[in-house]
Amino acid sequence: MSMNTPNKLTIARIIATPVFMATLLIEFPYHFTVSMFLFIAASLTDMIDGKMARKHDLITDFGKFLDPLADKMLTTAAFLGFIAMGGVCWQITWIVFIVLFREFLISSLRLVTVSSGGKVVAANIWGKLKTVTQMVGIILVLFAYVVMEDFGINNDILTTAFYVLNSIVLWISAVLCVISGAIYLVACKEYIDPSK
Repeated sequence: MSMNTPNKLTIARIIATPVFMATLLIEFPYHFTVSMFLFIAASLTDMIDGKMARKHDLITDFGKFLDPLADKMLTTAAFLGFIAMGGVCWQITWIVFIVLFREFLISSLRLVTVSSGGKVVAANIWGKLKTVTQMVGIILVLFAYVVMEDFGINNDILTTAFYVLNSIVLWISAVLCVISGAIYLVACKEYIDPSK
């Protein structure tokens, strides 16, 4: 059985992730611009594959499991890339911790539900909102690097504006991480049995 188009787009997003991270970390002319457009393109596949799967009834267990995993790979690569570059605010480090803590927890829960009852936990609206705000926040951070590093446009007002806007969006995504994670835990509490 051949893979459907939405799942191919999900696989493409996974393949694009290390390429995006390489363009982010390897210095060459306008590399932040390239990495930003790569990230935007990869993020758009998330929106397109979901709409296509729902519209044409192509939703599969494979897609429900892999799609949120692909999102995690992409956004985590960006956060880790920002840390690796150095000079990022302390908030990024805390947001990465919150995101990774939540993702390890929920990914483990998904494996438990599949192995215990064959239930594949798809992303809920809170999880989708979390992903969207993370992607928007990452694009804003990348745009700040494009403006200030690739094009050399830098002043105190612009730097402060980027800092405030990025902080607001990324902290909203961190809060949504906690909310969506808690909802997953409550929805799947029947599968959490320490005695087994």
